Amino acid sequence: MIYICFLIYISAMRVIIQRALSASVEIEKKVIGSIHSGLLVFLGIEEGDDESDIEWLTRKIVNMRIFNDSSGVMNLSVRETGGDILVISQFTLFASTKKGNRPSYIRAACPDTAIPLYQGFIEHLSLDLGKKVSTGKFGAMMTVNLINDGPVTLILDSRNKE
Repeated sequence: MIYICFLIYISAMRVIIQRALSASVEIEKKVIGSIHSGLLVFLGIEEGDDESDIEWLTRKIVNMRIFNDSSGVMNLSVRETGGDILVISQFTLFASTKKGNRPSYIRAACPDTAIPLYQGFIEHLSLDLGKKVSTGKFGAMMTVNLINDGPVTLILDSRNKE
C-alpha cells in the first residue's frame, strides 16, 4: 500500500492596525515617515500571497469604521476623517512559536516575493485612501513611535475574513 500525503498550505497576508493620534518611524535616528491622526499599519507578507490579498485588506483598512463620530461612536473610517496611514513591513507577524523559545519565521515571504507585494500594497492603499501613504523601509531596522488612540488595535488576516 502506498500513501501519498499532500500538505495544503493556505497563505494569508496579515496586518495589525492601530488607531493613532500620531506615529512615526525612524532609521538611525532620522524620521523617514510620520503621520498625525490616522492608522499605523504593520504588514506581514507570507509566501503565496497575491493581489487578491492586497485588494481585500486595503479596501477593508480604509473603510473600517473605527473613528469616533460627533456622538463618540466608532462610526467613521480613516478616509471619512481625512486621516493618514503609516505602513511598516513586519515579517515577525508570521512567527511560529510552536517549538522551543526561538521563533521561526519560515512562513514569512522571502524578499524577492515580499518586496513587490509590499510596494503593491502601499500603491493600492494610497489609491483607496485617495492620498499618499507614509512608510518605513522594507527590511530595515526601524524605531517606531506611536501615540495610540483609544487604544484601538485590530488584527486582520486575508484568509480569515472575520
